[in-house]
Amino acid sequence: MKLIIQPGDGVAPVVKAITKAKKTVDIVIFRFDRAEIEKALDEAVNRGVAVRALIAHTNKGGEKNLRKLELRLLEVGATVARTATDLTRYHGKMMIVDGTALHVYGFNYTKLDIEQSRSFGIVTRDPKVVREAAQLFDADALRQNYTPTHPRLVVSPENSRARLTEFIKGARRELLIYDAQVSDNAMQKVLAERVKAGVKIRILGALEKPNSDIKVRPLAALRLHVRAIVRDGKTAFVGSQSLRKLELDGRREVGIIIQNGVVVRKIQTIFESDWQKSKKAAAKAP
Repeated sequence: MKLIIQPGDGVAPVVKAITKAKKTVDIVIFRFDRAEIEKALDEAVNRGVAVRALIAHTNKGGEKNLRKLELRLLEVGATVARTATDLTRYHGKMMIVDGTALHVYGFNYTKLDIEQSRSFGIVTRDPKVVREAAQLFDADALRQNYTPTHPRLVVSPENSRARLTEFIKGARRELLIYDAQVSDNAMQKVLAERVKAGVKIRILGALEKPNSDIKVRPLAALRLHVRAIVRDGKTAFVGSQSLRKLELDGRREVGIIIQNGVVVRKIQTIFESDWQKSKKAAAKAP
């Protein structure tokens, strides 16, 4: 398992994965303005890789660009599908390469997300998780029903509320949360229950209902885009869904639960650094 850190790692890990593809690239797109990635996809098609792009039917302010991207990809020979309209948004970001590597991103394929925002991406070769993600991709591309079966792939609206509730309830010592807006009533209640049980909770982002026992700070210096949770320094979640009702119950979102200790510790280290920087920024504020 590998961790992609934004800003810092940039577009290179995405381009490299596409460049190394030998057979297939399945990519889900919500926002897109990176010419390097488009070029890599074009070149992959030209060398015989079967590229399938599943492009969101809508996003705020960028639908014209999505439709133009569809046409350009079709022109070079990629297979392009558009997501259904049954959900408010198809907001997940993932890519599957050669059926063996799954990329789950908190960032879109945009300059803003990759170069100016705190975000993470996860690359896993766990065959069961990859296979589950492939089933999700196929279901959404063909507009068929999808039923999740693997507990570590977190998919809204099918299983994210249950999986993330279970994940948070499992905390015994500490929860470190990146989330621009924790506002779901049930999730806030679970967090409050964990605090009463002695769990220390810190949030970089915002909490709708203030709780004096939960420390909250806005992220300083960077735009916050990722949704991530570190539990007890041992497991983590990274994905596209905030702890908001709409993102849990009404949109397609994709995340992954991480058990790799090295990756979890890296996320925790970055959180601690961001927390300290945000503390200093708050102290300097008038």
